[in-house]
Amino acid sequence: MSSYLKIKSYPLKLIVIILLVLGIFLRFVNIDKKIYWHDEAFTSFRIAGYTVKEIKENIYINQEITVADIQKFQHINSQRTWIDALSSQAKEDGQHPPLYYLLLRFWEQVFGSSPAAIRTLTAILSLLLFPAVYWLSIELFNSSTIGWAAIALVAISPFHLLYAQNAKQYSLWSVIVVLSSAAILRAIKLERNHNKINWLIYGITLVIGLYTYPLTALVALSHGIYLIIIKGWRLTKSLIAYLVTFSIAFISFTPWLYVMSLNNFKGIDWLATKTTTISLFTTILGNISRVFIDFNLDSQTSPLLVFPLVLSILFLVAYSIYFICFHTPKHTWLFIIIIISVNILCFLLPDLLFGGRRSTVARYLIPSYLFMQLSVVYLFAKQIFSNNSFSRKFWQATLAIFTLATIMSCYQISNAESWWTQIPSNNHPQIIKIINQSKNSLLISDDSAPYNFGNLLSLSYRLHPDIKLLLVPEKEIPNISHDYDNVFLLHPAKDLRAKLEKTTNHKVKLINKPGMLWRLEKNK
Repeated sequence: MSSYLKIKSYPLKLIVIILLVLGIFLRFVNIDKKIYWHDEAFTSFRIAGYTVKEIKENIYINQEITVADIQKFQHINSQRTWIDALSSQAKEDGQHPPLYYLLLRFWEQVFGSSPAAIRTLTAILSLLLFPAVYWLSIELFNSSTIGWAAIALVAISPFHLLYAQNAKQYSLWSVIVVLSSAAILRAIKLERNHNKINWLIYGITLVIGLYTYPLTALVALSHGIYLIIIKGWRLTKSLIAYLVTFSIAFISFTPWLYVMSLNNFKGIDWLATKTTTISLFTTILGNISRVFIDFNLDSQTSPLLVFPLVLSILFLVAYSIYFICFHTPKHTWLFIIIIISVNILCFLLPDLLFGGRRSTVARYLIPSYLFMQLSVVYLFAKQIFSNNSFSRKFWQATLAIFTLATIMSCYQISNAESWWTQIPSNNHPQIIKIINQSKNSLLISDDSAPYNFGNLLSLSYRLHPDIKLLLVPEKEIPNISHDYDNVFLLHPAKDLRAKLEKTTNHKVKLINKPGMLWRLEKNK
């Protein structure tokens, strides 16, 4: 980097500190405001040591129960140990390794099981991303200025903020992706020195990463491809060290890989759901845009706002990658290109060849997003200090607008009750409001819809304690024994609606547009 950039980096550091403080603040403020959604509810009963099967056997009994009867499965107790938590994960959710969940269980034992307490651990873990991206920037660009700028970008990234307030393992995985990438770059750089400690660090990050999220294997694969290409397809010391380290990490993960095979890798079959090619690419490109600026806009309801925003962000990302390829050494741009492309192609190609929507799941592409962000950081860091006056002013103005839009995104996210990442539970605030404002109410639900069980657990966090629930096994008719003023149904099957209309002489009317909430009303 030029001396001019180094001189000007001091005011930049002040701005970065302000943005860093803002990013930390936003991670913890209103941490319990958003609904405790479907996936988070699953997290809670997993770490409590329960399985879906036993919970359903206790609540889907066609008898009235209370909100408390559901909530008891969302908290740890003395009857269920960490062994039960591990067993629940192994039996029903092998696709998610246990490291994060066991950490969260120990955390809950100390700080409680409220949504705020549970999410706080994730928020704290997300802070580790700041020093991690700084280290990676040093290894990639040999520039502390870019390291500071990278900290600023991830601090106010709406994508990272969303996952920092989510009781899932993706913030921890983001940290591991960055640390493992920095560690292998460091190990390769010091190939001629006694550098066993660097390969040991890399190996530890891989093991932790695999037991956090299995897609760490794709990141390690990207590292291997990079190493082979950059070393000219020769069997160097670094390549041998990589193969040994990866093999040891993989062997250490085989116990849980065996667990996953026993589960037949279930839990991911929904990824094969058919979708159109246009819808596939629209979602992928929209997700990339949301990593940088996210106002929770929908292309169908706000096309005049969505398309210009998405196109602008995509142009920025594409140009930053182009810029890096022509302004950095091969060992830098090649590493970035390989991480981005391998991660995306491993999901996009199966979708295009066999159908499905694997590549539309934003959390799967976190490694690609992280390195896209680094590319954008490098572009801004170089251009805002350009020797060309017009270019410098243009990019400084662009950065100012970009930063302002990013901060506005984070502010909106911080004050929202739900967001697009919480599908299928993002309509719960409206549903909860309708039910809680009604008097003498009964909520009926069956187990026919795919997400009914998880949505029911999610709703139980905010439903009024006086609300009664009647949960019906599939194909049974609800045994409505009391004269309630309001009888609601949560995403009822068509067959159930027909049976109720026939047996009660009432009409089942949709009162929530997405089709989740219905009401039993008297025929006029």
